[in-house]
Amino acid sequence: MIYDITTKFGYHYPSAVKDARHILRLRPRETRRQCVLSKLVKVDPEPDERVRETDFFGNGVDHLRLYRPHETLKIEMRARVETRANAPDLGGTPDLAALRRTALLCRDTGALSPVHFLGASRMLPCSPLATAFAREHLPDPDEPAGPAMLRLTKAMYEAFTYQSGSTTIETPVETVMETRKGVCQDFAHAMISGLRGVGVPAAYVSGFLRTLPPPGRPRLEGADAMHAWLAVWLGDEAGWIGFDPTNGVAAAGDHIEVAIGRDYADVAPIGGVIVTSGPQRSTHSVDVAPLEDATPEAVAIS
Repeated sequence: MIYDITTKFGYHYPSAVKDARHILRLRPRETRRQCVLSKLVKVDPEPDERVRETDFFGNGVDHLRLYRPHETLKIEMRARVETRANAPDLGGTPDLAALRRTALLCRDTGALSPVHFLGASRMLPCSPLATAFAREHLPDPDEPAGPAMLRLTKAMYEAFTYQSGSTTIETPVETVMETRKGVCQDFAHAMISGLRGVGVPAAYVSGFLRTLPPPGRPRLEGADAMHAWLAVWLGDEAGWIGFDPTNGVAAAGDHIEVAIGRDYADVAPIGGVIVTSGPQRSTHSVDVAPLEDATPEAVAIS
């Protein structure tokens, strides 16, 4: 499937910003499951300095610096991405006990080595409640890891309630586990923390998810949103496989990956520092359109 993706961020400041530095992680990744055919990041006003690089985990990063006073900032990312994956094949994965041993003994220090995704990270300290939840739903060490991960994903989907506004990005995993409420990043963080607690490598993934309108209703532009899920390392052969606890499914061809890291802090789409006063207003919209539904304006340019 080929998708045209447009995401827009707008910021409105109460007084002119005289110095701003931003970090963007908005460009989709090249992976074995998706091919980026074109991509473009537009910024208004045009930055005085702009550096594009790839971070340690292989995510595309844009560093921006704006010196001129400005009261608004608009950022737009357009990309055309071909996804190659339907539902992943979870058969043939090692059993849980073997997976834990292999991960623990791994000496590779490359970007996507499991060693980086076994312990606590900046936003994910050890969570006893998340670990207990994972252990409860992964009781058999001889069970193949792939089906076990999907069962845990479904268990989280059934046990937790999606509720916008119930948390912020700083809400601790322990709080999410106690209330059983949150949004996609909360559920991804909770499952990651639980898996690391039982010795299974897990990474945070940000990206886009195609959403389908109700039967008989037209697709609405801007109805999609940036999404979060996780990737679990299932051994050398299977590698990293995505799981989406918000929807209770394995990540497939409608999940479009932008960035991967230890937690949200590694993949935040926009960060930085500005010099201003008063609260800012922000807007955000995302459109994920199959190629046959895309408008001419949605076509991205490399």
